[in-house]
Amino acid sequence: MNDTTQLPPLPDHLSIDPRSPHHDAEIFKHPVGIRFNGKERTDVEEYCISEGWIKVAAGKTLDRKGRPMLIKLKGTVEAYYAV
Repeated sequence: MNDTTQLPPLPDHLSIDPRSPHHDAEIFKHPVGIRFNGKERTDVEEYCISEGWIKVAAGKTLDRKGRPMLIKLKGTVEAYYAV
């Protein structure tokens, strides 16, 4: 059951927003973990491994469409399946 060979490979750039071109529903059928600068992060909205950044919500601030405002943090990004 915990066979990682049947899991799809994690992309370089992934977003949890279904409207984003970087969203992949197949990936989210399995729990995905993000390690940023050596620490586990559970609040990541979007990441890019090759460019070395994550986007997280900026507190409770919302944009004019009611979505959370995001800030970009730069550093070392590691994505993995949390099995």
